Amino acid sequence: MVDWSRWKTHPYYALVIFIIACGSIPKGYDEGGFSASVKLDSFKEDYNLISSNWTHDKTGLANRSANITSFNVLGAAFGALFALDLNDRFGRLNSWRLACLVWASGLFIQVFSSGIYGLLLFARIWSGLGAGALTVTTPLYLSEIAPTRTRGLVVSCYMVILLAVLAMGFFINYGANQHMAPTRTQYRLVQAIPLIPVGLAVIASYIVPETPRYLVSKQKHDEGRAVLARLRGKDINDPELEAEFALIDSQVRAKASDLASVTPWTAFKETQTNPNYRQRFWLLIAMHTIAQWTGGNGITYYISTIFQYAGVTGNSTSLISSGAYGIVKLVFTMAFTWGLIDLFGRRRCALAGLSLQLAAHIYMGVYMGLQPGSSDNKSASDAAIASVFVYAVGWSIGLCTIPYLYGTEIFPTRIRNVSYAISMSLHWFFQFAVVRVTPNMFASLNVWGAYLFWAIICTLGLVILGIWMPETKGVPIERMGDLFDTPWYLRWRARPKSDDSIETAPSVSSSTGAKQAEYKNTSL
Repeated sequence: MVDWSRWKTHPYYALVIFIIACGSIPKGYDEGGFSASVKLDSFKEDYNLISSNWTHDKTGLANRSANITSFNVLGAAFGALFALDLNDRFGRLNSWRLACLVWASGLFIQVFSSGIYGLLLFARIWSGLGAGALTVTTPLYLSEIAPTRTRGLVVSCYMVILLAVLAMGFFINYGANQHMAPTRTQYRLVQAIPLIPVGLAVIASYIVPETPRYLVSKQKHDEGRAVLARLRGKDINDPELEAEFALIDSQVRAKASDLASVTPWTAFKETQTNPNYRQRFWLLIAMHTIAQWTGGNGITYYISTIFQYAGVTGNSTSLISSGAYGIVKLVFTMAFTWGLIDLFGRRRCALAGLSLQLAAHIYMGVYMGLQPGSSDNKSASDAAIASVFVYAVGWSIGLCTIPYLYGTEIFPTRIRNVSYAISMSLHWFFQFAVVRVTPNMFASLNVWGAYLFWAIICTLGLVILGIWMPETKGVPIERMGDLFDTPWYLRWRARPKSDDSIETAPSVSSSTGAKQAEYKNTSL
């Protein structure tokens, strides 16, 4: 459980955490604020998304809506890849600022596209580059300034702000829908709002230092020590500070030594030629694949439409329900990251989450097939609305975050960066695909068919992960190889061997606490 005494810290350190964690706003607001603004009459009128204009071409309308919503995610897939190089080339802080500026410039173009469809798509991709880079750079920065014992709590601020902004976006749309005329000013204001907090965060970032770990990696030891002392609010000669800095220095040196002769291509070949590593790599890929194709973030992007399918009448009520959906995700993701994952373990959370998603999909599929949006049976409609929230709980405690945890804890240092980069890139491309095809699935499969597809993927996920996924709770990184030495059909009950079984490829950290915390340096 959470030890709240850990949060007793220096005010400057807390301010730095808050400023950098604001890098989650672009992704959070795009999933909440922008995705809801597409439903505003002012936006639909400007970009020809009114259904009466597409009476004989429902697929064309679905394609247009899907492109507008999904192209930001496509840009984010490439932005996340670019960030891997930028972080080491320019530093964490400068990369963070650059990503914010790229995103802001793209959003500015988007806001003033004025009905020009092609320009809007370009702006969505361009802003996505910045948003995707921030999903890598922001958690990385936070993980590098936090001490081992509180790293998970610090990095979780990224997700807390992201999900809070996601929920807030729906309520902002509700306010605009209720109190503003349906003109261009309405949707422009809604979409431009995140420029304010992110802009303030960029200005405030000039009181923020580069991370001590990055400075040490560039041989700036004195500067790194001074930054660490400032963050901790301690004298530079404090014994505790000296001990922490020595640990940082030793970890940086160990990582540099381990990676000195390893190129990305060599590391990737190692993941495929070593049977043990190959098992780990493809398990992680399978987890990301299952996570997104169970509905994943695609449902979040179209949640207002889904609530209307479930029987919620009126655009305003749908927006309120969508905001409540965002709050449920926030609450249960916090419960997961701050307790459930270490109390019940990864396997139980993943399988429980998939089971809840499956139950929600089955009911929604039956409901949509028999009486989509019907108000004749209020009990059935209320149950459909409730099932949407059941899905939110399952997604939040399961595959929303567990694949990222696996990506940082099951690999030794030599192949961790390459494996993590590939899995995150795949995550973004799958998210783009899901967001892109969801409207088409609704249109061509009569809504219920989409839920049937997602239910089938959930069932496959329960079987595949139920057999293939070992429990890694409490297992040191050095002993992950033991779990994957067992036959694949016995992986569900795999346990590490005796203490003399250690992986040959060294790890940066053998601390279970540090390992468990590092999973949060991702984009969910």
